[in-house]
Amino acid sequence: MKKLLLVLMVVALAAFLLVGCVPVIPGEGEGEGEPEICPTVAITSQVVVGGKTYIKGDSQTITVTFAVPTEPVSVYVGDDLKNTMEGPGWEVVMYANADKTVYTGDFDFATSAIDDCNEAYIYVETCDACAYCKYPYTVDTVPPEATVEVCLANCTCAGCNLIFSSHINESDCDPDEVLCDDACSGFASWSIDIYDVDPFDECCDVPCAEPIESDSGVCPIDFTTSCLTTAVEPAYVVVTLVDNVGNSTKFGATITFNPDTCDEMTFTEWPADTCVDTADFVYCEDFLPI
Repeated sequence: MKKLLLVLMVVALAAFLLVGCVPVIPGEGEGEGEPEICPTVAITSQVVVGGKTYIKGDSQTITVTFAVPTEPVSVYVGDDLKNTMEGPGWEVVMYANADKTVYTGDFDFATSAIDDCNEAYIYVETCDACAYCKYPYTVDTVPPEATVEVCLANCTCAGCNLIFSSHINESDCDPDEVLCDDACSGFASWSIDIYDVDPFDECCDVPCAEPIESDSGVCPIDFTTSCLTTAVEPAYVVVTLVDNVGNSTKFGATITFNPDTCDEMTFTEWPADTCVDTADFVYCEDFLPI
């Protein structure tokens, strides 16, 4: 009798394991049942800021990695949570490696958000009776922005210093506002390049000329050039801003100044076209246009 009971217990345990849905993580997804062992999910541009995962709003590669061989696997990208979509979302075509532990597929995240900085889930499903594994994400489609203040100062010997800084809105009641920001994943960096010729005369994405002065940093903007003389007047200035997922803004201006007295300066902002975005320069309080 004991042998019979032991055999029945072994058969029952084997049948349970063959179902393929051993719950190890509390189910928080949609669907029936508990999720299997959830994999890790990584997206090409993802960055974690303040506990949230941000993704650049364009085509990205999704990589799903399991601890053990797993099949079948379905991956869905959910819609903006403000909207209603039947089912988990858009299904992503995934390709497995030889041992079925790593799956990769491409998805254009610009299609998954109606407005910038919307939140949704990526869902991974491994069996019909299991709940989805859920991974929250936030799409960032809008590049950073900044208002660049331009000033001029005398050098000790000859020439002038051009000074670039973040423009600040001063307030009597509220904290002063530094105009250097990104509304979603956050402002990552700025860079300023100065040329003695038009860098986009024959090129666009990549300037054709080498900068004579460069600097970079994080917000706020703070850059003072070395002494500039008649040899670099006018100066061609290109500002590049980047947010944490890689969205960027690039704008420029031609700056004319008096290198002998350093008391006159004017800038001409470049209009937005295929090479640059809309410029945002302002004069410092000490200078007015020539």
